[in-house]
Amino acid sequence: MKRRILGGTGISVSEYALGAMMFGALGNADHEDSVRIIHRALDAGINFVDTADIYSAGESEEIVGKALKGRRDDIVLATKAHFPMGDDPNHGGNSRRWITHEVENSLRRLGTDYIDLYQIHRPDPTTDVDETLSVLSDLVRAGKVRAVGSSTFPAEQIVEAQWVSERRGHVRFRSEQPPYSILARGVEAAVLPTARKYGMGVLSWGPLSAGWLTGRYTKASDIDLSGGRAAVEKHKFDPSLPDNARKLEAVGALAKLASDAGLSLPHMAIAFVRAHPAITSVIIGPRTMEHLEDLLAGSEVELSEDVLDRIDEIVPPGTDLNRADNYYVPPSLADKSLRRR
Repeated sequence: MKRRILGGTGISVSEYALGAMMFGALGNADHEDSVRIIHRALDAGINFVDTADIYSAGESEEIVGKALKGRRDDIVLATKAHFPMGDDPNHGGNSRRWITHEVENSLRRLGTDYIDLYQIHRPDPTTDVDETLSVLSDLVRAGKVRAVGSSTFPAEQIVEAQWVSERRGHVRFRSEQPPYSILARGVEAAVLPTARKYGMGVLSWGPLSAGWLTGRYTKASDIDLSGGRAAVEKHKFDPSLPDNARKLEAVGALAKLASDAGLSLPHMAIAFVRAHPAITSVIIGPRTMEHLEDLLAGSEVELSEDVLDRIDEIVPPGTDLNRADNYYVPPSLADKSLRRR
């Protein structure tokens, strides 16, 4: 497994990062099986593990903690905070109060006394970024966190955070974790160039676009809206919606391209993301050992210029076929009171 340096930190990380979102009630509820999958990934050369407090309400962190016993010093461990961890409005967000509290919970669940990369899972319009960066700086100085990053931040908020860090003398975000796939290329326009400008590492997630690029969907009838993720997020899967019809059409063209190139669609999809010069690590999120083995088999795939050019023709650079797949709606659009006098 090839390595790259994470955002100028000097920390060497594998090109694949193991995403742990599917370990726990949200995906694989069998702790022993999940631990076996994590161990297989580590044995294959992956040294970067990414989780979050919100994944299965902390259960994912607990599973990762079990898996890393005896191996912690060799692993770069990343987790995140922001989303609500209860009904109390103070049990979430990016405030000093919450982060100071929640980092201790993550450390306990993970069974460690330090986190290599602590990420802010989303922007928080109610909290000044100066406040967030201030508490993150304190955690770094206390030795509880080694480096900090952002996740799914728009380019303008990445710039603001960098500016505040410099002006206020805070530690700065060393990485960004955006959604990025052939079907969701919007981050190519500003987020990825901004990350490169500031020397940030990039851990991209969702390279298979929530299953769209697994080869599972070849026609509209393959999409079951009655269960699973498709039932929860119908606006991202319903083939009767124009944006999703465009995705289905693109998937058909991409599947043919992969076949003509002698590749599986998932291997081509992940190799595409890995080929972008801003990407440090691609997060893969297997639920089963079979999923992991298939993803590992494609870790050395390199795409030719001809294949990359053809992908650009099918889905133009900077294009999100369904804008909902960028997973972030600015408050100025989500809250109508901010758009009306």
